[in-house]
Amino acid sequence: MSKPKVLIIYTGGTIGMIRDEKKGTLKPFRLERVVKSIPSILELGIEIHAIELEEIIDSSNITLKVWIELAGIIEKYYKKFDGFVILHGSDTMAYSASALSFLLENLGKPVIFTGSQLPIGLPRTDARENLITALSIAAMRNENGQSLIPEVCIYFEDQLYRGNRTYKFNSENFDAFVSRNYPILAEAGVRIRIFEERLLTQSNEDFIVHTAMNPNVAVLKLFPGITLKSFPKLFLDSGIQAVILETYGSGNGPTCDNFLSAVEEMIYNDIIIINITQCQEGKVEMGKYETSEKLLKLGVIGGADLTFESAITKAMFVLGLTDNLNERRQMLKKPLRGEMTL
Repeated sequence: MSKPKVLIIYTGGTIGMIRDEKKGTLKPFRLERVVKSIPSILELGIEIHAIELEEIIDSSNITLKVWIELAGIIEKYYKKFDGFVILHGSDTMAYSASALSFLLENLGKPVIFTGSQLPIGLPRTDARENLITALSIAAMRNENGQSLIPEVCIYFEDQLYRGNRTYKFNSENFDAFVSRNYPILAEAGVRIRIFEERLLTQSNEDFIVHTAMNPNVAVLKLFPGITLKSFPKLFLDSGIQAVILETYGSGNGPTCDNFLSAVEEMIYNDIIIINITQCQEGKVEMGKYETSEKLLKLGVIGGADLTFESAITKAMFVLGLTDNLNERRQMLKKPLRGEMTL
């Protein structure tokens, strides 16, 4: 087979940072310096090309516009490359990976997000290994010449995760990410071991790139003593169309009248409510306890084991896809890109 081709898309983030000598803060520098810092990538046997966003950003400044821009870049170069590696800041990487997973429908090639906890120019940086292995995985093909991993992933510290199952849990260690409710897709040691049975099935449908996301999503996290009386009016006046409700345990909330009446008022006014758990592991099981059974009867959608990042971006994607309330509800109830297990 011909040499695999991988496109690096540089957005910014710690991996490409240098220290501003005057301010003492970290700021991004250009892509060519990232690549020059790791000359060994030229020995991978991969034809590597690289582009960068017109405006290099810290990942704290990520927006829906950037997600759509990234999807557009992948659409433009989709037929020319076997895989894509997106260099991205770790703080919002899980949001971006989740968003791209929904925007890229029937994806047949790897889109791998990676970055680092230390800038690439520092002696102890994790950037070199993360980038080299992400490129190696993105270039993998089967015996028929097809890309091996047909989904959006995150690679960090020897682990390949499904992007929309992952969240950042550690800002101090190199193993910054975790996927509590879905096993890793690959592990890098002396060899890179791919767990093919865990991958999404290759689609026979045409690759589709979506270009709309609706930001009218709000978050409501329960805590003991919360007063919800003002929320329905606040959300309605703000044009909110979906609310991510972070409940206790397996999806439980208060059974008092003021809480349930607020939920009922929002649903009556066509605001979709998606119930996800505040727990880092496990899932919502609507109706398991009386405290969630009432939410189910009111029309709250169970989010199963969605991560917070995936719930937010899925809601934005679905709201941008259709204005039909019933269609929105049906799509939010089921897995679209392997993001939840019912």
